[in-house]
Amino acid sequence: MLFFSFFKTLVDHEVTVELKNDLSFRGTLKSVDQYLNIKLDNVTIVDEHKYPHLQVATRNMFIRGSVVRYVHLPSNAVDVQLLEDATRRGQETRTPR
Repeated sequence: MLFFSFFKTLVDHEVTVELKNDLSFRGTLKSVDQYLNIKLDNVTIVDEHKYPHLQVATRNMFIRGSVVRYVHLPSNAVDVQLLEDATRRGQETRTPR
C-alpha cells in the first residue's frame, strides 16, 4: 500500500511511464488504483520519431499496472522524508522484537 499511497500524492503531476514493451509515454497523472493501474491525460509518446502512428491517437490513456516497467517522477514532486518515514514504519511493524 506504500506505493499506492505515494502515487496518489502525485495526481496532477507530469510523469513518464515506461512499459514492458519499451514504449514510453509522458502525461499528467489523473488517477491510480490499488493495482497501480494508471490514467494519464495530455499524453505524448517519448520516442515519437520511432512511433509516429501513436502521435495523434493518444490524448488520454489507461495503463494496466501489470504492463508498467518504470514510472519516472519529477524530482521536485517526491517528498523523500515522507517516503523514508513510511518505509521505517513499515519495517518496524514487520520486525519481531
